[in-house]
Amino acid sequence: MKITIYSPDVYTYGAMLIGGILKHEKHDVKLVKKIDKTLFLKSDVIIFSLYSTLHILNENIKRTITFIKKSRKNRTKIYIAGCVSAYPEIILNELNVDGVIVGEGEITTPRIVKGDKEGLAYREGDEIVINLSKEKPELDHPIPLIPKDIGQQSVRGANVYIETHRGCLGNCTFCQVPKFFGKNIRSRDVEDVVEEVKAFKRAGAKRIAISGGTGSLYAFKKSVNRNKFFELLENVSKIVGKNNLSVPDMRVDYVDEDILTAIKNYTIGWVFYGIESGSDKILRDMKKGTNREKNLDAIKLAKDCEVKVAGSFIVAYPTETEMDYLLTKDFIVDAELDDVFVSIAEPIPTTELCDLVLSMPKEENLLYKIHEGAYKKLGLSEAEARCFDLLIHAEMWKSMPRPLTPQLYNLYLNEAKMQGKDIRDIIELLFKYKDLLLK
Repeated sequence: MKITIYSPDVYTYGAMLIGGILKHEKHDVKLVKKIDKTLFLKSDVIIFSLYSTLHILNENIKRTITFIKKSRKNRTKIYIAGCVSAYPEIILNELNVDGVIVGEGEITTPRIVKGDKEGLAYREGDEIVINLSKEKPELDHPIPLIPKDIGQQSVRGANVYIETHRGCLGNCTFCQVPKFFGKNIRSRDVEDVVEEVKAFKRAGAKRIAISGGTGSLYAFKKSVNRNKFFELLENVSKIVGKNNLSVPDMRVDYVDEDILTAIKNYTIGWVFYGIESGSDKILRDMKKGTNREKNLDAIKLAKDCEVKVAGSFIVAYPTETEMDYLLTKDFIVDAELDDVFVSIAEPIPTTELCDLVLSMPKEENLLYKIHEGAYKKLGLSEAEARCFDLLIHAEMWKSMPRPLTPQLYNLYLNEAKMQGKDIRDIIELLFKYKDLLLK
């Protein structure tokens, strides 16, 4: 069977993983990150591996699906997969596809392409049928389908993020990971990860990142398994070299001096903390499980271990007041981070944040309130103004600040405007399905 997997703009690990499994099943599999209508028309099955709600709204994707359906007259099956599969009803109402491969697809996808319906959501007349998978996959899969140009890809500086484990112990209101993958941590064998890293290196990948949501939760059972985590880092570092390995994603409550020392010794020496806010009230509202003091302590500990620290922040959370926002600015001054990322709160369907956004009038959402402060002439919403302001403020308080050139100013302004537009588009889609999402 000729199968094409389309992963927009980026070869995601999930798309490569499913490609490798289907290839192992003796299918003729192609993986592309750009729309290729000629290839699509030659395919028996096309899997759109989507990782953002924005993809559901993408007009190019919609037109492509319509074109295939019209040209092939249902001789080509089209399925949607990826993390957007957590809300199949929206997809099946917005896109003219044969079905949605729901959740983790390692077990179900090879069966679905042959006609099975376990793990598939689809239309049956006017009804939408959702058949959830009866089991979660073990992580002992074949080598992924690795594109020839993987060495040219850059995702936060790495050619690829290799999955070492799945699941999350957290309860963050804005994150879908615990619901999608579960709260139990499932980890791969070190030997399997090592063989995969070797395969990516042979294919041309130089910079490797390893992750499973929180790096130090690898092999977690009842507590952090430091020895297994150290073994993983040491073995992968031997293959690609410490200057080409990163394990960036960490929670502040799952690091200690030994873990950070291992990160310094075996990787490029960076951690990426999801700090989100400088306000303890907002951190409680987000159910982060941390507070301002713990965040500052984790940053100081990393610096003491000679590990550089990047922090991510979320602005315009629905309950964020002006005082909460100012506390975040104060936190950035105290933290003196090495890098900072700022995002406007994005409601992902099925998350508590989504429910919160849908439960409040749109006019009370900071994305719909006009900013009346210092940036009034820029025509920004209050959410966009806070994003823009925090990007500029953080730049001045980094460990190595850069001068605010006109180019940097415009870069941050355009980033804030783009985020605002994109998230408003998502919110409009969510309100269209408000009754479904809040039921």
